[in-house]
Amino acid sequence: MSDRLLEFDIAVIGAGIAGLTAAQSLQCLGQTVVVLEKSRGVGGRVATRRLYDTQADFGAPFLDPRGMLSQQLVQVLSRAGILVPWTDTVYQVGPTPLRVGLYGQSLPAQATRENSSLTSGWGMNPAAPLSAPYYVAPTGINAVGKFLARQLEIWRCRRVQTVTPTDQGNWHLKLEVMGEVGDAAVPLAVRAKAVVMAIPAPQAVMLLESGESGLPRPFLDRLKAVEFDPCISVMAGYPASKQRELVQREYRGRSLAFPPESPLRGLFWQSSKSSGATQPVFVLHSSAEFAEKYLDATDLEAVGRELCNWAGEAVLPWLKDPEWIQVHRWRYAFCRRPLTEPLLTATTPLSMVCAGDWCGDRQIETALQSGLAAAEWVSDRLGGGPMPPLASLWEAIGTEK
Repeated sequence: MSDRLLEFDIAVIGAGIAGLTAAQSLQCLGQTVVVLEKSRGVGGRVATRRLYDTQADFGAPFLDPRGMLSQQLVQVLSRAGILVPWTDTVYQVGPTPLRVGLYGQSLPAQATRENSSLTSGWGMNPAAPLSAPYYVAPTGINAVGKFLARQLEIWRCRRVQTVTPTDQGNWHLKLEVMGEVGDAAVPLAVRAKAVVMAIPAPQAVMLLESGESGLPRPFLDRLKAVEFDPCISVMAGYPASKQRELVQREYRGRSLAFPPESPLRGLFWQSSKSSGATQPVFVLHSSAEFAEKYLDATDLEAVGRELCNWAGEAVLPWLKDPEWIQVHRWRYAFCRRPLTEPLLTATTPLSMVCAGDWCGDRQIETALQSGLAAAEWVSDRLGGGPMPPLASLWEAIGTEK
């Protein structure tokens, strides 16, 4: 394997939404940019897994276009045929005097288990109407990340080991190969004038404290103050007959939310995202408390089946008996204690900016805002020109072949 060292104007660590947004914005100004990503895919928690001749969005289940930038992105991706509207109603599972049946019928509080969607004392009622529908990608939500990654130089399966300043005024980034996937011709070291750190804050802390970054203590302390909640995500498939039943009887529970005391945080009818789906697939997200309890469990399948059992008790009895399951643990799923500014910056010893969806509380909208702010800050440090609107940049990406 080559040990050559390549130089770029900017190195972006992390190919999530914030990192890809920063990289695209800086590249359009003529800067040379490399994106370093430790996994095989792009998009971060906007993630899709292909399995059993189907797929499951096991991270972010949809795009919520309630912010200005996310609205613009949804518009561009919708015109490109990547996104479609999915649902305008989230059902809240919890105690209620009037319950809603599996297929939308109103039920009295004394309805039996056979007629109700839920166990005794629980109901499924629509939450407040959404101001705009949730959007999904029928081919998988990771299509969003793939779109934002177009025309970028991305080194996948490369984990950054150390970030160290040099006497020549550049950052030196030492890399390692992750797994057997990766281009053997890609070097294991990079030099850059500036670094955009677009990974969860706890991961950034571990990386920056593992070497001799020379970054000031207040900068690192701000990073350490950011806290995340974990989540365990379960992808579960069921017999094809159940999919036909759900479609024929117009099952409405595409997106369910659960009360804080529940082991479940959300339940999503994955196979409703594509008109051609023949097998019912559901994705379950655990609560933070449940995930903390089982985050380091060695038998994840047993953990996943426990969540399926709970979903069967609360919603559909046959959810207890999946034909197959896969389980993924997100150690940094939801930011519990975010940064209050759109980015965190340092100029000592060299230019570095940290960005991500933990720089606020609106997830994808925050990631877009933070990535753009990071690009603007780096451009100012390097004497670049004014930043073009993201919408025009996305339109240009969409027309590229």
